[in-house]
Amino acid sequence: MTWLRAFREVVRSGLTIEETRLEPLLALRTAAGVALVVGPALWLASPAYAASAALGAYSAGGATFQRSWRPRKVVALGAGAGLALSTFVGYLAAGRLVTFLPLLAVWAFAAGMAWAVGSTAGIVAATTVGSMLVTITLPTSVGRALEHAGVIALGGLAQAVLILLFPIRRWGAHRDALADALAAVADYARRLRHDPTAPFDPQPLMTARDAAAVTPSQARTRPPVLHGPRGLAERIRPVVAALADLDVGAPAEGPGQDRARELLDAAADILDATARSIRRGTPADVRPESTAVLCVDREHEVLEGPARDAAERLVELLGEALEIAGSGCGRGRTPRPSGPVGAEFLMRPTMLRLVPVVVRAVRRELRRPSSVFRHAVRLAAVAALGCLIAARLPLGHGYWAPLASVMVMRPDFHRTYARAVARLAGTLAGVALATGTVQALDPGAYVSGALAVVSAALSYTLNRTGYAYSQCFTAAYVVFLLGMGGQAWEQTVPERVVLTLLGGALAMLAYVVFPAWETPRLPDRLADWLAANGRYAAAVLRTYAEPTLEHRLGMRRALLESRQARSAWQEAYDRARQEPVRPRGLTSREAQEAQEALKRFGRAAMLMESHVPGGDSRFGPDAERFAEALETDMSKAAVAVREHRNPDWAHVEEALRTWDAAGNGNPAVRREAELQRRALEDLAAAVSHTPLERDVGSVREEQRVRATLAADGRGPEPVPRDG
Repeated sequence: MTWLRAFREVVRSGLTIEETRLEPLLALRTAAGVALVVGPALWLASPAYAASAALGAYSAGGATFQRSWRPRKVVALGAGAGLALSTFVGYLAAGRLVTFLPLLAVWAFAAGMAWAVGSTAGIVAATTVGSMLVTITLPTSVGRALEHAGVIALGGLAQAVLILLFPIRRWGAHRDALADALAAVADYARRLRHDPTAPFDPQPLMTARDAAAVTPSQARTRPPVLHGPRGLAERIRPVVAALADLDVGAPAEGPGQDRARELLDAAADILDATARSIRRGTPADVRPESTAVLCVDREHEVLEGPARDAAERLVELLGEALEIAGSGCGRGRTPRPSGPVGAEFLMRPTMLRLVPVVVRAVRRELRRPSSVFRHAVRLAAVAALGCLIAARLPLGHGYWAPLASVMVMRPDFHRTYARAVARLAGTLAGVALATGTVQALDPGAYVSGALAVVSAALSYTLNRTGYAYSQCFTAAYVVFLLGMGGQAWEQTVPERVVLTLLGGALAMLAYVVFPAWETPRLPDRLADWLAANGRYAAAVLRTYAEPTLEHRLGMRRALLESRQARSAWQEAYDRARQEPVRPRGLTSREAQEAQEALKRFGRAAMLMESHVPGGDSRFGPDAERFAEALETDMSKAAVAVREHRNPDWAHVEEALRTWDAAGNGNPAVRREAELQRRALEDLAAAVSHTPLERDVGSVREEQRVRATLAADGRGPEPVPRDG
């Protein structure tokens, strides 16, 4: 992508309204938290204390809108404490740039490294840098600095108290994550009716699993419905794929195909109803036609073989989903762990036990190639440089320049530039709106405070519709807040616009000078996904050969690792497509073809998983040999992809020939093993580095087409490989 096209995409993305669910009640409660501290501080103390209180309450309230599975009150308290600490520490070094700039740089670097823990931690940490920049201008002594820090922490406490007293959709984010997972499987079943090879994005299942991890205190109060249905979605996904597959599932046409489509449609309807029930916490109605489809007449069942097995398994699983949909989501009794807490739940560390987890995560990212480390370096440099430049300009409120930089910078190119554009556009609109209001009303301190609270409420309301629109009312909020202290708009508006423009320009320039492009890393991400897929497929085959508990647990671990690797690849691939960088190692076409090949390989492994037997029977050594060959060749292929060499599948082909010659085991599983071999050949053709090898890949594809047509009696015999 060229720089010109990248800038067009940045502007379009920065000003796009995101289609998402607004939460006005949450916005109203959070704005009430701002009003709760601003009013008394303005009445009992001074506008300066009211500004500190507003900063703490506003920033802590904004933190509760970030994606976090911890209780919102804990997030608000943590944000308030971080803001208070940064304010006090910043004041201790304030007064001289020679002491303040190094502290600011170190603090900003630490805030940048917080992205190693997650986006929520990174965003909240960035607000503490903003607090350090703004509030050091307020106190006049160490005692006053402590007072302002206490008032800021009080703002976070006020938000936490309101959350505790007026809960809104308790466990709502967790319910939404689980409902989204079930709805994703429902959509998958619906698409399989028309496209038996339709892809499935496992991201909703990954999000639901992340949401399922709870702290010990959460485990004692979590609703029962949030404990089991995630596993139900995991079990239904491979079953519907196996039922729809034309090679090992329902026939391509006839009564069997009609029966499969009826079951898939019923699965979609029942899973959608289950998702609605979980999301709303009330029973959901299911169409009688869908429940009637689940009545199986074994004597007149038209499906046979693996398709019939999949249909019977799907009916059993959908029966469990029907019970959830009609139960009202268990509003009553909450189960208590029978043993130690953690035996029945995915555990999330408490805040104190989170410290070593954070340390390990940061240590992993403390290396030059890391995008998080490079973001931290950029953040530290830009914050210090912006503060230094603003101090030399004949403008007041110089902290706006580094503040704008800190708040728009992200570890990747596209989001940094899009947020810079959005912040400038939102600031101009918000300043114009606030300026017109001030000129028309000429408000006093109390009216300015009220207008600031209204602006905060509107900012929270639009928080999830796009950064530019939320930033518009954030800018108005700041102007009214400054007006509350008696500062005329003529002194603040031009300065804010110029310094915001300067801060955005510094943030964008920093990424050009010290970038963290994802494009050169695509081969590494692809290699990670390739190796993880190989381990997952091998684990499935070992479980099929010997379905012991140990092998089942290993299969589950390998599946999660494969999903993580796929997610990392997808994120890197999406970022690379938006970067103005020439491809290195993988062209856009190669990356797309390799991605499709690995998706087909993963789908074949998922179909294998649907045939894993339930008992402890043993199906012979052929599947185990093929598992060893897959793991060996795909591990070597991952190294080859990293080193820009061509992968080789000699062990895979030999093991598959031996398995075919033996002729034992489930024919459906052998068929899926053949699909995996074909996917690996397509992958090799996609990443090959000579024209000859690409021609070989095309010839192989033509041979497969000829073989398929010949088998169906619709074409000539296939051309021999050595002919």
